[in-house]
Amino acid sequence: MSAPAQPVSPARVLSACIAAAALGVTLVSSGCAGRQSPVAAEAHDTFIALFNGENLDGWQGLAADPVRKAAMTPAERAKAQRAADAKMHAHWRVENGEIYFDGKGDNLCTVAEYADFELFIDWKIPAGGDSGIYLRGTPQVQIWDNPIGSGGLYNNQKTPSGPLVVADRPVGTWNTFHIRMIGERVSVWLNGKPVVDDLPLENYWARGEPLPARGTIELQAHGGPLWFRNILLRPLNQTP
Repeated sequence: MSAPAQPVSPARVLSACIAAAALGVTLVSSGCAGRQSPVAAEAHDTFIALFNGENLDGWQGLAADPVRKAAMTPAERAKAQRAADAKMHAHWRVENGEIYFDGKGDNLCTVAEYADFELFIDWKIPAGGDSGIYLRGTPQVQIWDNPIGSGGLYNNQKTPSGPLVVADRPVGTWNTFHIRMIGERVSVWLNGKPVVDDLPLENYWARGEPLPARGTIELQAHGGPLWFRNILLRPLNQTP
């Protein structure tokens, strides 16, 4: 199994990235590797890097959705995870400090599970691209090439599923999500603009049931190439 994500060194990495983003400067030597993330300066020391820029340590393949996975025996889960990891490594890889997906295979999932959190993630899609960010294994904060815009809670049925505004940058360029999840309620900023304002994420796998208290972060595979980088998470409401 892959190693868990490691804490970020705030003084040498995130502080430099914050300053670079504020000034519009690219800092290759800072540890940002030319990739900017608008991490809140007052909280940067508590973020962890879910992606180390070098390999897929801390990530695994999609063995099953949460409901099916919970019904498996430990032996069944282990067997399914081995098969999922082999498939994952065939289609997800790291290139130039970025996660690249070749358009085949299934979702990429964190090994660790999270409850409440704040997440920053950069993403890029080609023309016609489609993806999303699963929260606690639940779809999803939408990513797509669509006039509606990205960032909405696509699978919601009772509450709005679309974004408040269109904040996407042109396809083929980088976008940044800032996602906050507390309980079942989610807020999303896309490129600094609020697109989801404190709405519940509905349980796609068991309609009407509460969301799982914890779960994985997933990068959705949807039949086309994808790129991700700068994946930073801060757990919230954690007891010492």
